[in-house]
Amino acid sequence: MLFIAFSSLARAQAPAYCNQDGVAIKGYDVVAYFKDSAAVAGNKQFSYTWQNTEWYFKDKANRDAFIASPQKYAPQFGGYCAYGVSQDHKSPTDPAAFTILNDKLYLNYNPKVKTLWMKDTKANIEKAEANWPALKDKN
Repeated sequence: MLFIAFSSLARAQAPAYCNQDGVAIKGYDVVAYFKDSAAVAGNKQFSYTWQNTEWYFKDKANRDAFIASPQKYAPQFGGYCAYGVSQDHKSPTDPAAFTILNDKLYLNYNPKVKTLWMKDTKANIEKAEANWPALKDKN
């Protein structure tokens, strides 16, 4: 009984990463953002399940890097639009609208919203971090 309660709690706290059919970040390789400085489509052949989500990678090396340190590569705010979270709401993201700041991946709704995000990333990150605890479990 205790195990069931703990398992339910763990599932409830897992970020969504904007899953589409159970696949994170529309199938894009989150490690490639850091290594290639680009949005690179992943390959199902190099997949890994983490946080009840399937993550795709362009190759075995990127998959292995993620397996070793998923928190390092996973996008902030559950993969939702970082600017949207700073404005106190969840929005889906465009995998090509990304920023790496202080070794963290931030995704945005689209390139136009990324421009708004980039105007003051420090303040936007502070607002998003303050808003995220209340937003993360909302639908």
